[in-house]
Amino acid sequence: MHGSRFGRRDALELPPASVEMSRLDQLRKRSVRALAEECPVALVYQGTTVAVVMATPADLIDLAVGFSLTEGIINSPKEIEDLEIVLHDAGIELRMWLAAESEQKLRTRRRQLVGPTGCGLCGIESLSEAARPLPRLRRTLSLTPHEIAHAMKALTDAQILNVATRAMHAAGFYLPQGRMVALREDVGRHNALDKLAGALAADNMAGGTGAIVLTSRVSVEMVQKAAMIGANVLIAVSAPTALAVRTAVACGMTLVGVARGTAFETFSHPEAIGPD
Repeated sequence: MHGSRFGRRDALELPPASVEMSRLDQLRKRSVRALAEECPVALVYQGTTVAVVMATPADLIDLAVGFSLTEGIINSPKEIEDLEIVLHDAGIELRMWLAAESEQKLRTRRRQLVGPTGCGLCGIESLSEAARPLPRLRRTLSLTPHEIAHAMKALTDAQILNVATRAMHAAGFYLPQGRMVALREDVGRHNALDKLAGALAADNMAGGTGAIVLTSRVSVEMVQKAAMIGANVLIAVSAPTALAVRTAVACGMTLVGVARGTAFETFSHPEAIGPD
């Protein structure tokens, strides 16, 4: 992770993000195909597992830091005093030790999350947490329809793992005037967004300076995570849920969905989309 003080932890030999496996086509001709890898990844704080997600074993420091930020466990990566990646036969642990002042936030936000691809609100301990308060976003960004189309194309073009496997989600960060400055891929859409959050934090890049671009549908958890990053524009290839739209309206986020080619639909705060 660029600029991370935990970068030395990436020296471990992690499982590959994709593997070659044998397959038969419709004519029963044998060949090999690259398949996306996934494995259980436990997020462990102060020695206690808080969440287990099925994730692609790449950019795991980004995942640990980003999950901690988007779930409101920490406000800054500096609150993580140590972070260690521990490999087991059964999966991977991301062990984090927080500063004392962060422990109360951890207890407040505590959730048990065990799902097949990091499903957003599975096993939540309190139903009220599903509607957790979000920061009110300030309007700091304006995009043109051309830039929205360019952002989606840039996201597709940068998906190296998905080109190989056809099984990866991606989350990217797009700046006006046509620059995709960060992108993370994962089998889980929530994981990809958390990894992006960690990458942005490592580069000290404020979420309000660009738009988050997603390959997935937009559920309420994706809006919540994007709001915690500070992004006031969220663009996705698929449609949002109704609750995601209501949440975007409430926090001041411009939500653009069904963005394919030059066509898209704006569901909230259209004032951020200007003319070409």
